[in-house]
Amino acid sequence: MAQCVQSVQEFIQDSFVPLVAALCSEEAERLTRKNNLGFSELVKPFCRLTSEVHMRDPNNQLHIIKNLKIAVNNIITHSPQPGGIRKLLNDVVSVSQPAEGLVTNVITAGDYDLNISDRSVTASVPWYNNWKDTLMELNASTFYSATTPWFEAYRESFLQSMPASDHEFLNHYVACMLVVSSGEPEPVEQFLKLSQEQHRIQHSSEYAYPKWFIPNTLKYYVLLHDVSAGEEQRADSVYEEMKQRYGTQGCYLLKINSRGSNRGADEQIPDPWSQYLQKNSIQNQESYDDGPYTVISHKNADHLIPDGLDNDIQDGLSNNFKAHPLQLDHLSDTSSSFDGTDYIRTTSSLHESKKTSSGTPHGACLTLTDHDRIRQFIQEFTFRGLLPHIEKTIRQLNDQLISRKGLSRSLFSATKKWFSGSKVPEKSINELKNTSGLLYPPEAPELQIRKMADLCFLVQHYELAYSCYHTAKKDFLNDQAMLYAAGALEMAAVSAFLQPGAPRPYPAHYMDTAIQTYRDICKNMVLAERCVLLSAEILKSQSKYSDAAALLIRLTSEQLTWMGMDSDLRSALLLEQAAHCFINMKSPMVRKFAFHMILAGHRYSKAGQKKHALRCYCQAMQVYKGKGWSLAEDHINFTIGRQSFTLRQLDNAVSAFRHILINDSKQPAAQQGTFLREYLYVYKNVTQLSPDGPLPQLPLPYINNSATRVFFGHDRRPAEGEKQAATHISLDQEYDCESSHQWKELEEQVVAVVNKGIIPSNFQPTQYCLNSYSDNSKFPLAVVEEPVTVEVAFRNPLKVPLLLTDLSLLWKFQPKDFSAKHNGATKELGCGNDMIGAEVIAEFLINSEETKLARLKLFPHQTGELHILGVVYNLGTIQGTVMIDGIDPSIGLQAGKFVYNGMSVRGRQDLEIQGPRLNNTKEEKTSIKYGPDRRLDPIITEEMPLLEVFFINFPTGLLCGEIRKAYVEFVNVSKCPLTALKVVSKHPEFFTFGGNTGVLTPLSPSASENCSAYKTVVTDSTSVCPALMSSASSVNFGLGTGSQPEVIHIPLPDSVLLPGASIQLPMWLHGPDEEGVHEINFLFYYESIKKHSKMCHRVLRHTAVICTSRSLNVRATVCRSNALEDEGKGDNMLVFVDVENINTSEAGVKEFHIVQVSSNSKHWKLQKAVNRFEDKDYKLASRERGKLCFKAVRCKNSGENYTFADVVFGNEQIISSASPCADFFFRSLSSELKRTHAQSNIFQGAAKQSFDEAVRLIQKCSEVDLNIVVLWKAYVVEDSKQLILEGQHHVVLHTVGKEAFSFPQKQGFKKILGNSDWEDLEQESPEMVLLKFFRPENTSLPTRPTPEQLSNLIKTSLHYPESFNHSFHQKSLCLVPVTLLLSNCSEADVDVIIDLRHKTTSPEALEIHGSFTWLGQTQYKLQLKSQEVYNLQLKACFVRTGVYNLGTHRVFAKLADQVTLFETSQQNSMPALIIINNI
Repeated sequence: MAQCVQSVQEFIQDSFVPLVAALCSEEAERLTRKNNLGFSELVKPFCRLTSEVHMRDPNNQLHIIKNLKIAVNNIITHSPQPGGIRKLLNDVVSVSQPAEGLVTNVITAGDYDLNISDRSVTASVPWYNNWKDTLMELNASTFYSATTPWFEAYRESFLQSMPASDHEFLNHYVACMLVVSSGEPEPVEQFLKLSQEQHRIQHSSEYAYPKWFIPNTLKYYVLLHDVSAGEEQRADSVYEEMKQRYGTQGCYLLKINSRGSNRGADEQIPDPWSQYLQKNSIQNQESYDDGPYTVISHKNADHLIPDGLDNDIQDGLSNNFKAHPLQLDHLSDTSSSFDGTDYIRTTSSLHESKKTSSGTPHGACLTLTDHDRIRQFIQEFTFRGLLPHIEKTIRQLNDQLISRKGLSRSLFSATKKWFSGSKVPEKSINELKNTSGLLYPPEAPELQIRKMADLCFLVQHYELAYSCYHTAKKDFLNDQAMLYAAGALEMAAVSAFLQPGAPRPYPAHYMDTAIQTYRDICKNMVLAERCVLLSAEILKSQSKYSDAAALLIRLTSEQLTWMGMDSDLRSALLLEQAAHCFINMKSPMVRKFAFHMILAGHRYSKAGQKKHALRCYCQAMQVYKGKGWSLAEDHINFTIGRQSFTLRQLDNAVSAFRHILINDSKQPAAQQGTFLREYLYVYKNVTQLSPDGPLPQLPLPYINNSATRVFFGHDRRPAEGEKQAATHISLDQEYDCESSHQWKELEEQVVAVVNKGIIPSNFQPTQYCLNSYSDNSKFPLAVVEEPVTVEVAFRNPLKVPLLLTDLSLLWKFQPKDFSAKHNGATKELGCGNDMIGAEVIAEFLINSEETKLARLKLFPHQTGELHILGVVYNLGTIQGTVMIDGIDPSIGLQAGKFVYNGMSVRGRQDLEIQGPRLNNTKEEKTSIKYGPDRRLDPIITEEMPLLEVFFINFPTGLLCGEIRKAYVEFVNVSKCPLTALKVVSKHPEFFTFGGNTGVLTPLSPSASENCSAYKTVVTDSTSVCPALMSSASSVNFGLGTGSQPEVIHIPLPDSVLLPGASIQLPMWLHGPDEEGVHEINFLFYYESIKKHSKMCHRVLRHTAVICTSRSLNVRATVCRSNALEDEGKGDNMLVFVDVENINTSEAGVKEFHIVQVSSNSKHWKLQKAVNRFEDKDYKLASRERGKLCFKAVRCKNSGENYTFADVVFGNEQIISSASPCADFFFRSLSSELKRTHAQSNIFQGAAKQSFDEAVRLIQKCSEVDLNIVVLWKAYVVEDSKQLILEGQHHVVLHTVGKEAFSFPQKQGFKKILGNSDWEDLEQESPEMVLLKFFRPENTSLPTRPTPEQLSNLIKTSLHYPESFNHSFHQKSLCLVPVTLLLSNCSEADVDVIIDLRHKTTSPEALEIHGSFTWLGQTQYKLQLKSQEVYNLQLKACFVRTGVYNLGTHRVFAKLADQVTLFETSQQNSMPALIIINNI
């Protein structure tokens, strides 16, 4: 139980005090009314004696009485009515509320700080560590527990209001004061009349109330004298007469009203009466009646709607927690409405009367001397009148009992003997029959014992009282008078507890038996409740909190009623005290405390005590909050919200309902719908109080702030027929970090080209869509008259749909031209505003537990700074969301026309986006700091051009190397002309717009449906066709010196596209060499004619997705030819081209035709095809393979232009030096050079400067800059139609003797081997590679060239007859002339040494070829000029016939200006065989 102000002994003593009746004459009552008091009220503050009192017991032993209190009441001749008692108790509890901010109202238990009043005091007690010690300290503290003054006030009023009964005498009157004024004509006669009136009331049968202790009641005569108005001499004379008549012990002269009522206003006299008068004494019962004080008015409860709730809402409220034991039922809630119940009206009138009475002073005519006189009067009455009378009565009763029982000594002295003998087993309550109706006559000895026990109890003689109670208990049980027995058991237990020195333990089983008897047999809940209140307080004082709680809870059943009334108020108070018992236990039971506080709050609510109900729920919430008990939290918050709303605490109600909605509720859909409607109703009432105030923040739906995206620009146009709009960027696309980085690099690339290789310092990458991954540290740029779209991610956490209406953005705008003091104004909507237009979504439905994106637009019409603050909308629900047959009709609801249920509120939610955490400096790393996120703060810039790009006949699938012609349409949809149109891509080899010399016609797609993508010329069909020559410069194709091939200028007429104008340009596409799906990014760059400070350019993005299929696989090798004829300097090579059809017919390709092979080089050209075909062209079906051989010679001109040589296999020449063939050649060449350059840079580093010029010259001898282009046609059957596809493959030949491919080599194996072979290869275990560790800074190219490079310095060729006839019979030696041709392949002078003395030592060579010798000079030293060819005449000598290899010579070469460097032999790769025949 909660802490009480009094100790348990003081509480019990004050609960049972001697009652004294007061009977006043009218004149005496008038004198006291001058002070706004009745006589009983006048003496009430002075009824406690300040000194000890002595009396003697029947054994003449002195007995000391401490702190005695008496009660003086006016005589009321009818018993209290149940309605009046209930009204009083309700009022007492209602007006007593917790004091705010008291430390004593905080309980600390475990890890909980429980605020019992309105303010919490922080106290931290660990739950597991030292909690026992801490609780012991708290127990020793005066601030250990919380006080509940409303319970103490209820308990006091309840005990005082108990009607007197015949089975006990504790609340019977012991004496009667007869009060007469000295101002009456005949005071003595008035005393006689009052005495007769008292005698008539006590002994007449017409008055059953009040009850009197004994027939011979003490009468005490009081003469009341008004000092300020009466005659003191007359009063003294009358008093003297009274003393002679009644004796000095039976009368008293009380002088009051020492001063008039018109005393000075500045005088301050204490008012001790106010605290007693507020309790509204039960003795004045005349004004109370049964009817109007019903707490719950059932007769009109069905028609009440609290505070104007609609019927629909009321239905929703009354259906909550139907089967829940904590349900707030409809009837109990309506009792708290502000109209329709008598109880509320009487309560308000009571409060008004209290205000009036509290403002009226009491005791206005009394001085402090008068206070002392009244106090002295009470002491004199008690000392001289009351206690002697009680002592005498006890003696008489004792003597009567002794004489009747024939005992030789007093009952007191025989007590020990009576109870020392053997005990007779008592019968249990269940064995006793119901004899609660048994009545004893007043003279019965059993009642005399009880009467004597009660008198002893009232004067604190608890030992004698216990003896008497125990004796009476046995007699009553023997007679089976259960009501009397229960009363005796109750008081015997209390007397045993109050005995000084505690000679015996507290018999709690006595109390349990008494409670059970009162409740089950006697059906008297009033007496049972008194037992519970007394016993619980006693158990609590003994720290038996568990027993006390069980006792309190036992009396709180819903079915128990008393005096024909409900028990809600009593149950609420007892449950609350039980909860305090749980929290005050040695090991606090916090959850039990909270649960019983919930039960108490529920019963308080049913009893109409809304404030106490709210307090109980708030205290319980402190325990349940944040512990995962979501359903309990929901119930508590819902009840707190309703109670707060009933008490007009609207802010608290809104807060409570808000907590229900923002937590992840586990309630069913119907319950959540009820919560939401209730919240909307309460919120509507709050907003109506201040309609012109700021918009409130709404809790629903949730907004994921970080997921907010901002898009600048118009929405993407859909495709129209063959026209496909540029993909650009939209809110429908997912963010890709890698892709975003690529777009940024492309933009930087084109900006650097435009600005002559330098990126401006104020360059800001264009970002059309801002999200949580983009760089939002800078203010984004938006263009005037172009929409700004904000995508807000809403999430509905509830299982019921939410309907948002009139949804729009909340913004603030500051025009650029305005001065700083004009900060702009916050606008809810942009209607009627010429600066910003706002789009309003009329209805936006979010289904249950759905995440839905809303895209809201703003249309800026003026330059300046825009700040998007949040969203504003009406929050509501739709009708018909109740579950029907288990199906939720809200599922699948689409936006459209919805029916309101009449409940929606206008509010806002702010968009507050947290920027990225800073982690750069040491300070930022050691603290938590976040950078800015400015995606919602765009700067509106001046008008800019806007480009739209459409692709016509753009393919989605190509063969590898296929050439396809499409068209691109550029449209300027703005009001500004655009210029400097460029496109940049990481794959420039994929497309071309044609070179400067290219033919741009036909421009329309329809005119070129059946035309070839190439520029062609008809040729003569001859058997051997030499290569056709042409030349072109890379400058004509945008690949001049220093230019970046990725940035391509788009040829616009006059370089300007006017507003509204459009132009179509041809675009050739080249299928990538690798099969698969390719994403190719185009970035279109353009500028405005007028230069702007904020935005210099704009870009448009397009991503083309191309799926390529296998076509041809081309490999090529170049080697030097030994034939030196036909050329003045004898420099030619053989080119072998290996072509394989690796297409598996998945694209419907029947066969490929090789129609032309072209070469492009600055130094070499194809001269002719060595192996011609019988047919005009070369056909390859699926999986077929062929090899072509061409002769290549050195070009005569060595300028910067490329020489194109076309070897045609058909009758139509494709001009390879024109667009698009040359375009794709130059682009692939540039990509190849870029790739090889990047690879060489890995190995070069700083060592690049250390290359020796000589090394470079030697290496250059083995390099060949010859590029082969294989042009083909493919015949495809598609939809029973035959189509002809064209394409080309490029092979770049760098080195003599090294094979080159038309595709990256890693993928080449897969294409060469085919699918099945490749799969077998993949299954092999991977080859183990030895890891090599090296230091990059020490890595450099070797300074000596490789043997392969040195062997290419000099090309040698032997000229001799293939067979030679000689007659060995005539001449034994055969001499054959041999010519050795030496060709210097380098561009420097070379010293050459020829050594003919070399002998073959290989036995295999000797077996095959015979041995011969050279005659004449066998070693030569020559110097060959650059590109020089030298003939050396030699003679070979043979001695017999056979086949001989003449290639036995060794050739050493070195550069002329070097000393001994790089000397090595020049070996011929093939043998020079000669046949010697004998004639």
